[in-house]
Amino acid sequence: MQQRLPPKRQNLYEVWGDTIDGRDLAMSIGIGAVVSLGAYFAAQQVLHHLVESAQMARAYAMLIGILGCLAGGAISARLFAPKRDVQENVADQSFREQVVADLLKEYGSLGRLEDLSAEVIAELRELELYELFREAQAREENVSVAQAPALTPSLSGGRG
Repeated sequence: MQQRLPPKRQNLYEVWGDTIDGRDLAMSIGIGAVVSLGAYFAAQQVLHHLVESAQMARAYAMLIGILGCLAGGAISARLFAPKRDVQENVADQSFREQVVADLLKEYGSLGRLEDLSAEVIAELRELELYELFREAQAREENVSVAQAPALTPSLSGGRG
């Protein structure tokens, strides 16, 4: 079943992972065509009189036409605002803990936070994941200590 957009948003499309308005796209294509072709033909006329070789004049005109494409894109970017709605969803703590538990089941160990670079630790702190991984590391270390065989000294000096 296709989801219908509200009447105001029915002309929105997704192209290359971005949301666009169909009318804005059509106008941007028109602007790009006018600016790039205008730059090409104007450069061809001007350079035809300045450059001795007609081939070189066309080559330079094509280069200026390509720059016109970039200028058309810049003009369109300034005229038409993005249509995307950015929504940040904060994952709840129990979901994050479940993900860490799944990682532990799948990989056995997450490693040690002390072995990470400062940049990675800063990113974990920024994403509010550092404490979660620190707690998981502490639990992992407690489990490994509890599972280690207890070395109890023998009263008989090792003789049976």
